[in-house]
Amino acid sequence: MCKGLAALPHSCLERAKEIKIKLGILLQKPDSVGDLVIPYNEKPEKPAKTQKPSLDEALQWRDSLDKLLQNNYGLASFKSFLKSEFSEENLEFWIACEDYKKIKSPAKMADKAKQIYEEFIQTEAPKEVNIDHFTKDITMKNLVEPSLSSFDMAQKRIHALMEKDSLPRFVRSEFYQELIK
Repeated sequence: MCKGLAALPHSCLERAKEIKIKLGILLQKPDSVGDLVIPYNEKPEKPAKTQKPSLDEALQWRDSLDKLLQNNYGLASFKSFLKSEFSEENLEFWIACEDYKKIKSPAKMADKAKQIYEEFIQTEAPKEVNIDHFTKDITMKNLVEPSLSSFDMAQKRIHALMEKDSLPRFVRSEFYQELIK
């Protein structure tokens, strides 16, 4: 947490400036009533141009997060749904870990590991994922010498969280219900 202006870490200062700018925008008087209207998309954002799944495929997603994540259309739909709920950080972390596992170069692996850590794992990260301290500590130790399995434990925890929490919400959502009509 941010304490005292002199001791503010760089990222905390950036976050405070961002908040100040956003508050400034919100506090400005609108020029007209139309400026007060916040646009809201009634229709969910269409997933990327990929082939729409068969009804059978889409119905399998209710019981299998892995089948959903392996299907480009399913992944795009799930991501759109999570964005609409402002909770896409878990999926973004999972995708970043999948991309990380494809890296061959040790130098690129170290850079990507640092980026993933700073974006998703470290305390107060911009897209901090909700993992327990034990998992966070193990992940940090794994990053001393990055390997393809450095994020495995954290990725498994996030996968389990999405399976238990995000997937059931997605299945009840308009995003999914439109697919199975």
